[in-house]
This record gives sequence, structure tokens and C-alpha cells, in this order.
Amino acid sequence: MTSFVLLAQMGHNEQLGWLSRKLLGVTLTSAEWVLWVLVILSVLSIALMLERAVYFATHRLPNSEELAVRLARGELEAVRTAVAKHKGMEAAVLREALASVDQGADTVEQVIASTVARERPQYERYLSFLGTLGNNAPFIGLFGTVLGIIKAFNDLGQMNAKGASMQQTVMSGISEALVATAVGLAVAIPAVVAFNVFNRQLKTITSRTNALGHALVGSLRAERGQGATRAVASGEAR
Repeated sequence: MTSFVLLAQMGHNEQLGWLSRKLLGVTLTSAEWVLWVLVILSVLSIALMLERAVYFATHRLPNSEELAVRLARGELEAVRTAVAKHKGMEAAVLREALASVDQGADTVEQVIASTVARERPQYERYLSFLGTLGNNAPFIGLFGTVLGIIKAFNDLGQMNAKGASMQQTVMSGISEALVATAVGLAVAIPAVVAFNVFNRQLKTITSRTNALGHALVGSLRAERGQGATRAVASGEAR
């Protein structure tokens, strides 16, 4: 803390370098703009959290386990009808995979992989912003705190007060500066939680989509194997 006092007192020293005087003048500005930046980022992050929550809720199949069982049984038409009006990765994969059933299981596998690669970025949208905000908002708040502490000690160095008056000046300036750190943490924690929750939901949807694709491909290959067996049996009978 003594170093901050010395730095503030050197602000008016003629022997202080030009660059040092300029930088000190910048740091002595009010840290309130940092709080406004954090408030704006907080509002933006809350809006993105709500948007992602609605998107994830409306872009998933509620009965994917039942559909996987139907696919394994070969009830392709029933599954096609069930996913006709749904949105999301699972429904899109099933629709496009079922549309290419006539081209064989290998083609269906490629269609599934390409559809997942196309749909996944729609779920990942804005998640990088939440992750970046969660990692860096505390540092933005800490930056505001450092600016506030520098200003508090600079004001202290320009005062002639002693005793309780000096202590009150220092404590009020430091407590006001620490608000920026608290706000930074308040912005970061919800962003990190939302980022982890949405990433977990994305992994769940992706695994369910892959399970549906495997069920469909397995059904097609089983049907092809049965057809080959019947053809061989028919040939032997002749």
C-alpha cells in the first residue's frame, strides 16, 4: 500500500518521465466506466442465456428413446411421421437419413455425420461468448478495482488531513474500488454456470442423435442381412 502512496505523490513531480505522467493521468480517471462495461456485459449475457434456453428447449425430441426402439424394429414410416413437425438436430438427422434409406446403410451413415456437423454449430452459437465472459469478467472487475485504489491513494497524497479523516478517505476509496471486483464476479459466475449447463445439454443431444443414427443404420444392415439370407436360402431350394 505504501507503494501506491509513493506513486500518487510522484504524479506531480517534475522529474517523473513523460510516459509515466501520461499513464498515471490515465489511471487516475474514474473507474465508473468499468462498472458500466460490466453492467452492459451482464445484460447481454442474461439475454443470451434466455435465448439459448429457449432454443435448447424447442429444438429437441421429447421421445427419442421410443423412436430408437421403433427404428430398431424397422418401423421407419412411423418414425418419419413422428419427426415431421419437430425441429432440432435429432429430427433433422432422422428426416435426412430416412430420405436416403434407399441408397444403403453406408450412405445413411454419411448423411447422419454431415447433418450432425451442420446442426451442431446452431447449438454452439453464443456459447463461446458466455465462456469468454465467465473467464474474463473477474479480470475486468479487478482492473476497475486497481484504478479505484490508485485514485484513492492519489487523493490521499494530496490531502493534508490526518488521523480519522485520513483513514476515512482511504477506506471509503478502497471500498468503492472493490465494488468493481464484486460486480465482475457477479457477472462471471452466472455466465460460467450457463456455459457449462448448455454444453452438457449439447453433449446429451449429440449422444441421443448418434444413438438414433446407430439404431437406424443397424436396422438397415440387419434387414439387408436377412434379405441376403433369404436369397441364399431360395437359391439352395432351387
